[in-house]
Amino acid sequence: MTDKTNDPVAMWQKMVGEMEKGFNSFANQAMSSPEFSQAMNRAGGVAAGAQKQLGELMEKYLVSMNLPSREQVTGLAERLQAIEGQIGEIKSLLSQMAASAGVSQGADSALRPPRTKRPPSEGGEQA
Repeated sequence: MTDKTNDPVAMWQKMVGEMEKGFNSFANQAMSSPEFSQAMNRAGGVAAGAQKQLGELMEKYLVSMNLPSREQVTGLAERLQAIEGQIGEIKSLLSQMAASAGVSQGADSALRPPRTKRPPSEGGEQA
């Protein structure tokens, strides 16, 4: 077996471990300072502003291409869900009304008006 003091892998691991400890202590000191907090706050504000500008530019681009934006598609989806809900309520009310009137659910012919016009007879006259 190799000696632990001359093992290059062990030396490498020890060196990396020491570097990690040093970096962690440096990072902890840097993050605890108020200057670091201010810099991160400014960076976040700049990123938020850039994202807002990109959103506005994308909105203008979609308008110029005559395409809906994500917000418009979301609005349409919400409106469509509301309409579907109302249709479901109307269906249930119609079913309740049909059940109370004694009409069977599958009888579509009962809901149709009576046929009063008759096809012409073979002589061309109506019956």
